[in-house]
Amino acid sequence: MSMVIDDAATALAEARRDLVLRYVQPGLAGLIDGSVSTLAPIFAAAFATGHNWSTFLVGLAASVGAGISMGFTEALSDDGSVTGRGSPLVRGIVCGVMTTVGGLGHTLPYAIPDTLPPGWPNAFWLATTLAVAVVVIELAVIAGIRTRYMATPFWRAALQVMLGGVLVLVTGILIGSA
Repeated sequence: MSMVIDDAATALAEARRDLVLRYVQPGLAGLIDGSVSTLAPIFAAAFATGHNWSTFLVGLAASVGAGISMGFTEALSDDGSVTGRGSPLVRGIVCGVMTTVGGLGHTLPYAIPDTLPPGWPNAFWLATTLAVAVVVIELAVIAGIRTRYMATPFWRAALQVMLGGVLVLVTGILIGSA
């Protein structure tokens, strides 16, 4: 009976390892890249133009472009035969889609029209406030995924991604305000 339990535990551990290597890790890498690397161009465009639509277009281009780039990077990094990481096509798609999703999250608030009806708040500041809130949520989700699948304590994971995110966000704001 003990041997059956040991075999089941080993099979479960292998299944979890495969899930992490083939889907979680490429998806997490994409989500981090999309969420963090697009902050600078999006917020630079926001503060340089003060216009939501222009910022939305820059964010869309940065998100989709980064998704394509990261998808190819992951797919071409190895064929899976040496590392056991599975199909390069699947990993590339997972990474590329998650990169795009990570960038689009804080891009979408800038789809708010530049002019809102009287009595509404300033459209630019509304979009910017929502975008910053989305960034905080994205980074918390990343920390949660790192905690669950990468055995990183939540507060350490949160501190790491928040520090990186804040540095890139401030860089974009400073460059866009110059």
